[in-house]
This record gives sequence, C-alpha cells and structure tokens, in this order.
Amino acid sequence: MSELAPAATAATPEQYVQDKAAGSGSSFYYAFLFLPPPRRAAITAFYAFCREVDDVVDETSDAGVAAAKLAWWRREVAEAYAGRPTHPVTRALMPLAPTFGIEAAHLNAVIEGCQTDLDQTRFLDYPGLQRYCHLVAGIVGEVAANIFGRTHDDTLRYAHRLGLAMQLTNIIRDVGDDARRGRIYLPVDELQRFDVKAHELLQREAPFGYSERFTALMRFQAERAHATFDEAMALLPEADRVAQKPGLMMANIYRTLLREIEAQGFRVLHQRTSLTPLKKLWIAARTHVRGR
Repeated sequence: MSELAPAATAATPEQYVQDKAAGSGSSFYYAFLFLPPPRRAAITAFYAFCREVDDVVDETSDAGVAAAKLAWWRREVAEAYAGRPTHPVTRALMPLAPTFGIEAAHLNAVIEGCQTDLDQTRFLDYPGLQRYCHLVAGIVGEVAANIFGRTHDDTLRYAHRLGLAMQLTNIIRDVGDDARRGRIYLPVDELQRFDVKAHELLQREAPFGYSERFTALMRFQAERAHATFDEAMALLPEADRVAQKPGLMMANIYRTLLREIEAQGFRVLHQRTSLTPLKKLWIAARTHVRGR
C-alpha cells in the first residue's frame, strides 16, 4: 500500500473489518449481530469500507491530503474489482461482492459523497441535500438491502428512503460537530426561512444560544425526518419484511435517537446525543422478536 493508504494491523482482513465495525460504536453494528454468518460478513466488510472512506474526511484536517486519500481509494476500488485488492477492507469484501451484488459503482458513489464533503460546506436547498444523501446513505441502504435479502424492487425504494431518513437524523444530531468543522448541512433557504444565520450556528455560543428561531428550525427538520421514516416503512413489501429486519432494527434505533434529541430540546450545538450500547442492543433484540 502507498503512504496514503490507512495503516492496517489486524491479523486477517476479516478481523480488521470486524474491529472497524465494532470499534465505530455505530447503531449499524448491533443490527449485524442478528444476521447469519455469510450476510454478516458481507455487511461488516461493506460497512468497514464506508467507515474508512468517511474517516478520511472527518479525521484529515488538510483538505489536499484528504482528497489524495480519496483518490487512493478510487484506485483501490478499481484494482480490487480487477482482482488485485491490497487493503484489508477490499480483501475482505471482494470474495463476497459477487454473491451479494456489491458493485464498484456502489463503492465509488460512497467515495463521491465523501468528496462532496470536501468540496462543499453548504447546501442551498433540500433537493441539493437529497442528492448528497443519496450518495452517502441511499446507496448504502441499497447495498444493505441486497445483502439482507430481497425479492421486490420496491425494497430498494424503501432502502433508499430509509437511508435518507437516517441521514437526516445524523444531520440533526451533528449540527454542533459539523459546525466545528465549518460545515452546515441544514439547507440555506431553510435557515433563511427561520431567520437563523450561518455564523450563529458556527459560533455555537451566546447571544444566539438555543433561541426560539433555532428550535423552530430543528423541529421542522425533525418532522421531516419522521415523515421520511414513515414513507420508508410504507414502501417495504410485506414479503421482504423478515429479511429486512436488520434495517428495521436500525430504523428503530435511529428513531429512538431522534425522539431523544427532541425530548432534550434539540441541545445539539454543544453536545452529541447518543444511545447507550445496551439500549441499542435492546432495541435491536426487541425488533428481531417483534419483526417491526
């Protein structure tokens, strides 16, 4: 690997992606636990790829270096699908990709979404934000749905919509974290509608604080996220509901998180609300039993 490639120390590719997924603390990991081994191996490797690429943007302070690392990952994807993977993530993923329909275009879309994070720190309107969410979340949902197992094309529509709902929840949760990085994902025209200034979000301090304007803006964002969750659930064919249980687990975990943020009055400028691992596991287990 080149000096731009992330260091890898795990004994095997499979152990590397397992450590990457488990170490992220993500809600996704708890849903993976209920999958049979081949599907669990595939989603774990794919999720580790997404984490690697996302970490390039979040953990690399120099935009030029981050862009070079994303370029490295594009080359790695091309090499991997040509039969020459070098990174533990692609080495773990490639044997499983044909079985579960994971294509180079899927991986490159995720990279393109992360490139957007480097190139763009504002979104003028919701349609623009949706295009970004399609790359970083909708495509991820599509791949996950294929790995979980599906029989209907409508399941892909459900997966894209669910990915959007979860990404909207992430954006609400991460307003403060993103502001620290100089990024605002809330659409500019919606900031204007609620009379919230970009510099107020970026400062994250008095005299702005948690104003009524900010609360109204965030309530609007949360209502849209809830509506998108509802739309996703309505699209899921009953025949695929059992296979798609892991996605339902993630939906329930994210929706619980969203309600927690609402209950706290959208205190997202100075803190990052999260659920405990035990609560995530409990929600996943309850969903597994109830099937919804």
